[in-house]
Amino acid sequence: MTTPEEDPELPGLEDVLTRARAAHGEMAAALDEDQEPESDEDLGWQPVWKRSRKLKSKAAEKLQLHKQRRRLQDAGKRRLTAGESRRPRPRQNRIGSAAARRDARALSRVRHSTAWLW
Repeated sequence: MTTPEEDPELPGLEDVLTRARAAHGEMAAALDEDQEPESDEDLGWQPVWKRSRKLKSKAAEKLQLHKQRRRLQDAGKRRLTAGESRRPRPRQNRIGSAAARRDARALSRVRHSTAWLW
């Protein structure tokens, strides 16, 4: 590969660098004036993170926290009931289940033994 010849029409690196340094001040000033608008002019639409923050009164803050806490508690209750509804229920209540287990155990012993063949 050969190195390219110097083209007289293309600007040199030093020339480009000096022009960029000269324009740096103008570009910085143009960027700075967009950053902070004057307080009396209309801002129009702005994204949430750029809007000025309006402080709430203590009562409004407490009311918002109360509503949020209530929403979270209601969601927790819904989640709990949804989980419980999917759980299988025992077939017998706990009082009669001991006798039922005893009967089932006796029946399975008879079923798995050869006693009924005699």
